[in-house]
Amino acid sequence: MAKSQTEVPLYNGDIPNSKKIEDREYTEKADNGRTRVHDISRPTLTIFEAPKEKSNGTAVVICPGGGYSVVAIGHEGFDVARQFNDMGVTAFVLKYRLPRDSTMEDKTIGPLQDAERAMQYVRENAKKWNLNKKKIGLMGFSAGGHLASTEATHFEKPVIENKKKTSLRPDFLILVYPVISFSDSLMHQGSRDNLLGKNPSPEKIKLYSNELQVTKNTPPTFLVHAKDDGGVKYQNSVLFYEALTKNKVKSEIYLFDKGGHGFGLDNPASEVKWMDMAHQWLQSIGMLGKKK
Repeated sequence: MAKSQTEVPLYNGDIPNSKKIEDREYTEKADNGRTRVHDISRPTLTIFEAPKEKSNGTAVVICPGGGYSVVAIGHEGFDVARQFNDMGVTAFVLKYRLPRDSTMEDKTIGPLQDAERAMQYVRENAKKWNLNKKKIGLMGFSAGGHLASTEATHFEKPVIENKKKTSLRPDFLILVYPVISFSDSLMHQGSRDNLLGKNPSPEKIKLYSNELQVTKNTPPTFLVHAKDDGGVKYQNSVLFYEALTKNKVKSEIYLFDKGGHGFGLDNPASEVKWMDMAHQWLQSIGMLGKKK
């Protein structure tokens, strides 16, 4: 039996790197019926606890996409969390701050702070939901994939306070049509402009081109992309996969021939259910075993 969801503030007290401004957040349904959240300056986690009879102690933090301009919290967040619950995985949907000069001192690190804090929060409170601290993963779609891949490649240099020295490294990573590279040839212009500004330095472009930041400590990764993606070129996923392979990190990639961008759980151009493949992959790397 599914449990009700709880939304909690990501930070206790002051939000780091935040200007004191009026909360202007609002939610709308787009023409395609999908729910999007705008103007987020107060980040939260919505907790989808796995049913007790199914729970295996594994957890995932989900970063929906939206070009760093909105958060597509429905089809790339809540819908996905429910599928994880069916697998016995407790899911946390991250409503992260959108990078704006008007709401934060340094917008380039704002979303990353929230992703790191989400990992910290879930790991430090793991007992509360009967979770295994060594089975907490991270997932991202589109620009949320950029955020997730940034957290998974930059965790050794935290941008949040971490007094308990809690590990910020995800134990696994799932990236769906992710923005990975900010290079001129592969970038998604809107995501890069929103995060880094219109004229970022070569150093910043390199720092946030996550295919260049992969090491042997990057978590095992499962990637999904469509070759006809007109929003984010599929080579973003391919380059990240190649970097993982080069560093001998367990990884798997599935490329649809068609499907475009932003399809969420169900690619209308294919009968293949990529979430079933992700499920099998998680089992193959030992992430869905019994609680320990």
